[in-house]
Amino acid sequence: MPVTVGVVANPASGRDIRRLVSGASVFDNGEKGNMVYRLMVGLAAVGVERVLMMPAASGLYDSLERTLRAAASGASRSRVTDLELVEMKVRHNASDTVFAVGEMERRGVAAIVVLGGDGTSRIVARHCPVDLPLCPLSTGTNNAFPEMREATVAGIATGLVASGRVGGEALRREKVLRVKLNDEPDRDCALVDVAVNAERFVGARALWRAGDISEIVVTSARPDAVGLSSVAGLLDPTGRDAPHGLHVRLAPPERAETVLHVPLAPGLVVPVGVEGISRVEPGEAVALAPGAGSVALDGEREMELGPRDRVEVELDTNGPLTVDVGAAMREAARRGLLNGAARRSSSTGRGDWGGLPG
Repeated sequence: MPVTVGVVANPASGRDIRRLVSGASVFDNGEKGNMVYRLMVGLAAVGVERVLMMPAASGLYDSLERTLRAAASGASRSRVTDLELVEMKVRHNASDTVFAVGEMERRGVAAIVVLGGDGTSRIVARHCPVDLPLCPLSTGTNNAFPEMREATVAGIATGLVASGRVGGEALRREKVLRVKLNDEPDRDCALVDVAVNAERFVGARALWRAGDISEIVVTSARPDAVGLSSVAGLLDPTGRDAPHGLHVRLAPPERAETVLHVPLAPGLVVPVGVEGISRVEPGEAVALAPGAGSVALDGEREMELGPRDRVEVELDTNGPLTVDVGAAMREAARRGLLNGAARRSSSTGRGDWGGLPG
């Protein structure tokens, strides 16, 4: 059976309201289509034969199809994987991703590559098996979870994992925040941050007004990140491999002892007042302050709250499994996995790799 890798490319990522209120640029869907092509070239180079892709509108698939036609006509010397689209009705919302991921699991994909932002990665991670490797590539706005990587290299790394040529040394177990609402023990989750927002309605979803935010719980916090997690990162840098998370309580800058200047979005630096910060240990439940408003997951408002609703956030260290592209490539170099030419095996359909002669 040929090795198959799933691809979820979100045509709506990188197009939220922050384009209007900050200096963020639009990530063109034509470029996303080109990224999928380069990903397919990288996958094919290490013996992956098929990509199972979620259908994508808004010019993304058109761009990919044009590039594939040019490659088939001989304009490119690179070999690409076969491409198959998931058979589904496209509804142009998050349910597309949920359905596509379910079909990919049913079809036995060996890994899933995600092109999108933090929100897209969160939906995929929530609805796929915890041990199915994900390779999240950034095409969103505030991206703390997916990485900015050349898609060709990400394809090679993911293909090495999917074909079993590299293993645990190229995989990373992520943390996740489990969100409980009233009596629902696993209402939703977040890969990076959960934030309490004073705005009652979900609306345009994306957060961009710091004054409306009262609490943030994060799995990790980098001081060089853009978005809510950078608030915690500027106070207590916490890596993705750290065995804890952080809980930050905010206050209006005029009443806070500590005021940070935070890059909340590309081209948007705002003052944020901090009342306190504490560590969150694995399995610890953080009860968020009650009140009307909403809860944002990975920077997007998802849950509307009434004054009597109760929300708890628990840190779970058994989150999704992700491909560490750098580690995979270092292991490939150490073992000489990319030395020599690939020979396709007629019996398994996987690449048969040899080292350099002599």
